[in-house]
Amino acid sequence: MQTYGNPDVTYGWWAGNAGVTNRAGKFIAAHAAHTGLIAFACGASTIWEMSRFDPSIAMGHQSSIFLAHLASMGIGFDQAGVWTGENVVSVAVVHLIASMVYAGGALAHSLLFDGDLADGPVPTTKKFKLEWNNPDNQTFILGHHLLFFGVANIWFVEWARIHGIYDPAIDAVRQVEYNLNLNAIWSHQFDFLSIDSLEDVMGGHAFLAFAQIAGGAHHIATKMGSGLLGEYTTFKGSKVLSAEGILSFSLAGIGWMAIVAAFWCAQNTTVYPEAWYGEPLALKFGISPYWVDTGDVSDCTSFLGHTTRAALTNVHYYFGFFFIQGHLWHAIRALGFDFRSVTRAISNLDNARVTLEG
Repeated sequence: MQTYGNPDVTYGWWAGNAGVTNRAGKFIAAHAAHTGLIAFACGASTIWEMSRFDPSIAMGHQSSIFLAHLASMGIGFDQAGVWTGENVVSVAVVHLIASMVYAGGALAHSLLFDGDLADGPVPTTKKFKLEWNNPDNQTFILGHHLLFFGVANIWFVEWARIHGIYDPAIDAVRQVEYNLNLNAIWSHQFDFLSIDSLEDVMGGHAFLAFAQIAGGAHHIATKMGSGLLGEYTTFKGSKVLSAEGILSFSLAGIGWMAIVAAFWCAQNTTVYPEAWYGEPLALKFGISPYWVDTGDVSDCTSFLGHTTRAALTNVHYYFGFFFIQGHLWHAIRALGFDFRSVTRAISNLDNARVTLEG
C-alpha cells in the first residue's frame, strides 16, 4: 500500500489489508475466511427466513432475500410445481458445512502453511506469490480468477438447461436452452433492463463463460512484461501497478456491478420475478437517488415495511456508490497523491498570509 517513502511504516490492528499486502499465503487465508463468512451467512439466513416464512403472504413482502434467490433458481418446489420450501433447508445446511471447511482452510493457511508462498509444497505454488509491481505475476493470477468465473457461468447455464429455473411468464420451473445470438447479446448491452427472455439471459451467461475462459487462458499463457503484447507502457499501468492500484481496480469492478444489479433488480421482473421479490420499483431523487415500492405494502412483514426488491435494490446501490468512492480514493493514492497534504493545508489556514505587491 502507499507508504509515502517510509520504509518502516506501521498500521493499526484495524488496517486488515496491511497484514496481507505482501504475503500471498495470508492473502489466501483472508479470502478463504471471507468465503466462509459468506457461506455461513447464506446458510444461517436461509434457515432463519424459512423459519419465519408465512405462506399466506407473498414472499416478496417478507424480506426473504435468500428464499427469493433459491426460488428463482427453481429450488423449493414440489412435484406439482408449487413452491413449498422443499430441499431449501438442505441447501442451507450444505452452506453451513462448507463454511466450516472454508474456515478450516483459512486457519490452515494462516497458521500452518507458508505466509508468502515462497516455499510452497509444489513448484507451481511459487507462481502465486504476490508481486504487485510485476505484470507477469499479476496477469498469471488474473487468468486463474477468470477461469473460475467462466466455470461458474457454465455451471449456471447447465443448471438452467438440465434442472430448470423459474419462468415468471408461465409461473413454473422449466428447462432453458441458451440462445447464443451474438447480435442480441451486443444489443442487450443497452436495453438489458427490458430483457424478457430467459433464453437470452442464459445466452449472455454462455457468452461470458467463453469470454472469461478464453481470457483466462490468454492471461495465463502470455506475459505482459515480455514485449509479446508490445512494450509495457504507462498506458498499460506501468506507473500505477501496485497493491493499492489493484485494490482500486477491484473496488471499481465490484462497485459498478452493484450499481448495475440495483437497476436490474429494481425494474426487471424476468430475472427478479415479481412473485418472489415484489412489485417493480420507482426511482426517486432526494439527497441522492433511491427506489420506492409501487404496490400495496401494508402486509409487508419486514422491519421497515418494504418489499424484498426495495431492500435488495437500495442496499446494492448504496454499497456500489461507496465502493466507487473507495476506488477513487485508492486510485488517487496509487498515483502518488498524499491526502495528508489536504489536512496540513487546512490546519495552516490560520497562519496563512497574503502579501500584495504594488
